[in-house]
Amino acid sequence: MENQNHAHHSEQVKLNLKSRLNRIEGQVKAINRMIDEDVYCDDVLTQIRATRSALNSVATKLLEHHMKSCIMEKINQGTEEEAMEELLVTFQKLVKD
Repeated sequence: MENQNHAHHSEQVKLNLKSRLNRIEGQVKAINRMIDEDVYCDDVLTQIRATRSALNSVATKLLEHHMKSCIMEKINQGTEEEAMEELLVTFQKLVKD
């Protein structure tokens, strides 16, 4: 599902998000190795929880940026209702399992 809107992330924001995602990628690879090596289930679950927390942190940072830039831009353009509807849909996507 492609959206015609585009984000305008600064290089600093991109670097921060990519750095976090690279660490998460490393965590996922570690989980995969743990499974291969028959590591104790509780230890694997602990790593999964940490990875999920890290991914939630990326989502929170991205949501913060979205609210402060994309949503505020729409509000400043006079499309408050559209901005609020988009924000609501975004929140629903984040909390949906």
